[in-house]
Amino acid sequence: MDLLGFHHVTAVTARAAANHAFYTGVLGLRLVKKTVNQDDVSAYHLFYADGLASPGTDLTFFDWPVPRERHGTHSIVRTGLRVRGEAVLPWWRERLRQAGVFVGEVHDRDGRLVLDFEDPEGQRLSLVVDRGGGAGNPWARSVVPAELQILGLGPVMISVPQLRATDATLTRVMNMRRVREYATRTAPVRTICGRIRLGRPAATTRMSARMVNCARSRVFAWQMHTVASRCISSPSFAGRGSMMAQASSLPWVWKAA
Repeated sequence: MDLLGFHHVTAVTARAAANHAFYTGVLGLRLVKKTVNQDDVSAYHLFYADGLASPGTDLTFFDWPVPRERHGTHSIVRTGLRVRGEAVLPWWRERLRQAGVFVGEVHDRDGRLVLDFEDPEGQRLSLVVDRGGGAGNPWARSVVPAELQILGLGPVMISVPQLRATDATLTRVMNMRRVREYATRTAPVRTICGRIRLGRPAATTRMSARMVNCARSRVFAWQMHTVASRCISSPSFAGRGSMMAQASSLPWVWKAA
């Protein structure tokens, strides 16, 4: 079975009301569903997406009263969100600065411009320029102008202390192949990017993993919980992204076999 790309990414919040205020009121995403965790019905499950709730655009959160995440390895460390072009990044940087959250400088990562930032609880995110140039599905009631809105999920980065098992999972189980390596701006790591071919040529889901020898992350609030993939072909499945795994000094990239 071939995977077609990301369906949704799920994280954890300990402040559901503040989470809703940021993702709708600052990022301009649409709250498309509010339900409960099916394994723990005491917890809300919030779904944010584009104007049509398209698969591949959903960023969701479980509401659990847990302490802040301890950063480390064995974890998902950053989630990318795609935007239309380089010209929108300065606008987003100023908007996030005014919202009072951490936001970095616009810089190049793997040949495309990105803007790293965190939500109010420390969830690590990036705005990534979408090379596909798709129009997306803007939400008419968003606080963000249509041409500046987030298009959907982009690269997802995970951290592992050793790459062998992750490489085997991505290539043998998920049918990806390594296509390149690239250097990072942070401590010496190796990032492996992989791609899954989606329904149209420009659409790919990239995964990358970085290998870092540090303490194991603890699964608490503000940490990513789940990355879900799609496996049914449909023209409406427009989401694209990447997942990365980092190891010693250079990132690697996989592509569908």
